[in-house]
Amino acid sequence: MSASSTRPAQAANIAEAEAFLADHPEIGAFDLVLIDINGIARGKIIRREELLPLFRGGRHLPGSILGLDVTGEDVEETGLVWSDGDADRRAWPIAGSLVPLPWTSPPRGEVRVSLFELDGSAMAADPRHALAAQQDLLQAEGRQPVAAFELEFYLLDREAAADGRPQPLRMPLTGERLSGIHVYSVDELDRLEPFVDAVYRAAEAQALPVQTLISEYAPGQFELTLRHREDALRAADDLIMLKRLLRALAVRHGMKACFMAKPFAGRAGSGMHAHASLAGRDGANLFADRDGALAPALRHAIAGLLETMTESMLVFAPHLNSWRRFAAQSYAPTAPSWGVNNRAVAVRVPAGSPEGRHLEQRAAGVDANPYLVGAVVLAGIRRGLAAQRDPGPPATAYASAADDALPADWRSAIKAAAGSTFLKEALGERLHHVLLALKRAEYRRFAADITALELQLYGEVV
Repeated sequence: MSASSTRPAQAANIAEAEAFLADHPEIGAFDLVLIDINGIARGKIIRREELLPLFRGGRHLPGSILGLDVTGEDVEETGLVWSDGDADRRAWPIAGSLVPLPWTSPPRGEVRVSLFELDGSAMAADPRHALAAQQDLLQAEGRQPVAAFELEFYLLDREAAADGRPQPLRMPLTGERLSGIHVYSVDELDRLEPFVDAVYRAAEAQALPVQTLISEYAPGQFELTLRHREDALRAADDLIMLKRLLRALAVRHGMKACFMAKPFAGRAGSGMHAHASLAGRDGANLFADRDGALAPALRHAIAGLLETMTESMLVFAPHLNSWRRFAAQSYAPTAPSWGVNNRAVAVRVPAGSPEGRHLEQRAAGVDANPYLVGAVVLAGIRRGLAAQRDPGPPATAYASAADDALPADWRSAIKAAAGSTFLKEALGERLHHVLLALKRAEYRRFAADITALELQLYGEVV
């Protein structure tokens, strides 16, 4: 693996920590953050004097952190709990991840880590390593991934409605509760000003390349874009950091940020669109148009993504709620389709300059793990380039789904993932096993529950 994915050179790492401490004498503690398979930030708070020892020698953390389900329960089937005695691994800081948390008082910082085995090899159940491995393979072929993620999310009131369901926020400047669809409304963004200003200031303090804010297609739904990185790992890191930033600032402004794929029935779901292109050894965009037409490399990459989409849906839609986002004639694709300047497809080639051409994978929900999404997107691109297949003609309107085009539901997606050689290669055999164990446990939890709707429909009727 490259230096981006393995433990960085110790001297450079220690110098980074020393410089950060010198620049931030006000920071007395740090959030040590490990991202699990569900994209949840796990870890602990360490004191200022513990930072340099972390950078010099790493820090032991239990491997079972990566065997937790979304509720924080151990899942023994992952092989990361009692079957290995809940053994420790060593967490090493990720180069460049030291940032201040400007919303905290007293001031804290953050350092993100990856897990390694005690012999120094990458801990195979750490999702960040899966993306690193796919990036390394492309780099070995002379292709550098250039990537970015878009983030759709809801801002909700801290208080639930009378029926217990979430409700849109009250705008900070006016106190009015949002209702109706105000897509692309600049007035709505203006009334959100205190929060927006805090987001941009915090992003700047953390060197996060946050760009455009948009009012989206539902009350309280918004989108933030991130600038493209010439490093897919950094692009996924950006998304992880931005979600954490939004959660923290929303709480401090009397709201909560919601990253469910579909928090409201009858309203738009929230996606996490992945943008990608490849640069050659000379830095030129391999997806740039050729002779006034889409480049063969771009078409091959699209074909690879379409061919692997069915097997990858558990990564793009990892939870029960994820599957409520997909609907006909919506902005969530229901078929493995592609098109140019067409938001009704799964893989879109956005309008833009021929030199800056790239693709956009639109299947992933905002509840997905960006490291896993990035890994399967890069692996799909690699497969398409290797096979040099053609994706066929582009869809020019809404692409309707055949009955067997994609898994019909979460359970079907788990089954498709279990039988997928592609997914096992894209994620690695160990991570593939852990992902399936976690999703099966999560599915069993829902399957065993008796919902309020079931009691309402059947309780006094059948």
